[in-house]
Amino acid sequence: MTYPTVYPTGATVYHPGKCFNGYTVFQAKELGALVVDMNGGEVKLWRGLHGFPNKLLPGGFVLGHTGERNTRYGMQDYRDLIQVDWDGNVVWRFNEYEFIEDPGEEPQWMARVHHDFQREGNPVGYYVPGMDPLVEGGNTLLLGHKNLVCPAISDKNLLDDTVYEVTWDGDIVWEWVCSEWFEAFGFREEARNILSRDPNMRPAAGGLGDWMHLNAMSALGPNRWYDAGDERFHPENILMDGRETNIIFIVSRETGEPVWKVGPDYDHTPEKGLGWIIGQHHAHMIPRGLPGEGNILVYDNGGWAGYGAPNPGSPTGAKNALRDYSRVLEFDPVSLEVVWQQTPQEAGLVHPTDSNRFYSPFISSAQRLPNGNTLITEGSGGRIIEVTANHELVWEYISPYWGTHFRMNMVYRAYRVPYDWIPQVDPPEERPIEPLDVTTFRVPGAAPPGPRSESSVEGTMPYQSSSALCVVSDADEEA
Repeated sequence: MTYPTVYPTGATVYHPGKCFNGYTVFQAKELGALVVDMNGGEVKLWRGLHGFPNKLLPGGFVLGHTGERNTRYGMQDYRDLIQVDWDGNVVWRFNEYEFIEDPGEEPQWMARVHHDFQREGNPVGYYVPGMDPLVEGGNTLLLGHKNLVCPAISDKNLLDDTVYEVTWDGDIVWEWVCSEWFEAFGFREEARNILSRDPNMRPAAGGLGDWMHLNAMSALGPNRWYDAGDERFHPENILMDGRETNIIFIVSRETGEPVWKVGPDYDHTPEKGLGWIIGQHHAHMIPRGLPGEGNILVYDNGGWAGYGAPNPGSPTGAKNALRDYSRVLEFDPVSLEVVWQQTPQEAGLVHPTDSNRFYSPFISSAQRLPNGNTLITEGSGGRIIEVTANHELVWEYISPYWGTHFRMNMVYRAYRVPYDWIPQVDPPEERPIEPLDVTTFRVPGAAPPGPRSESSVEGTMPYQSSSALCVVSDADEEA
């Protein structure tokens, strides 16, 4: 394996004067929705509340799900979206998107919600000064699923993505279906070929093509581009990203048409300057009132995604774009110039030798904070960090909660909110945490660093072989 058997969990780094201090919420694997403070203290657990993701609302409310559809018949289909108060009482629920009659299961209504949702009042689902999500009476946008066949894509059954809006009373007032706009996404002939043969088939329900796999959906909100007259960036338009296609795009709320996009290919201008965005998550426009407002922020996972020409890493052309490290990108949506980034280099790693140490090939997210810092969820390793605009690591938390089915401590997405969003508890004491010196730290019972027998040969360059200490001469070096 490539990771240590033992490493610290909980809060491991904290510089209070450099952070946007508050509470952080995330899904603690099978336990439920968990809120921690800056020192890693566990403030609140809503046991059994699933988070895909969990989102806090002002007043100590939280949004989440009660459970997932049987995976024999669906994939990442959650039954409902609910709002829960501090004491665990359900104060709002929506599930009536589709009536499901799976063999051997009790017939039931389901929301089929997955990956994202947004409550009216806030476009992106995280804290923005002056844009509090409504706690009562607001509409909600949900990212959902629908099974269908679209001959333009494939003759196979598809697990298609939808976006729909519901009122507080549960009425569906708007819906958008992804496959209806397939021709607008600009797939090349090689991509259309492999999509037809294998639209990312999943085993559920005898085979479903998860062809786009949308994993983020948010409104744009007020922004400078629309103020300047660019209709593509109407505040009600919706930005999404397709993990399997490497596409980030905006659709018109009025017509449903994709009006802006990057991807699916990044080997030509203007996308070429961005580099290949692969398997990305949580693409959104930074809202007005936050540093970088109007730019696109995205966790560019790397890993494997896309459809196109076969290559040595992808003999069929499925998942044909490959990269073994991640990036967080902030870019101008008009010029496509990178404004800020967190890559292995900014994280202090040697590129490319050590780049895979900043790497989460799936899930993950990035949130812009009011002080200009960025909260980054490196999801596959359960690591949540806060970095400054100058790339200083000022907070780090490692989830100590491991799953029983998948032996991972992964965190899908984490969010930071101010202390006053949870008035039920007093703000905690903030205590600095200095990074451990891993060169001297030892587990109990291990021998500490200390005197050792050493010798060296002056004027030579020793290296260790499997059998002896060898000496490299000047003549050897020249050869």
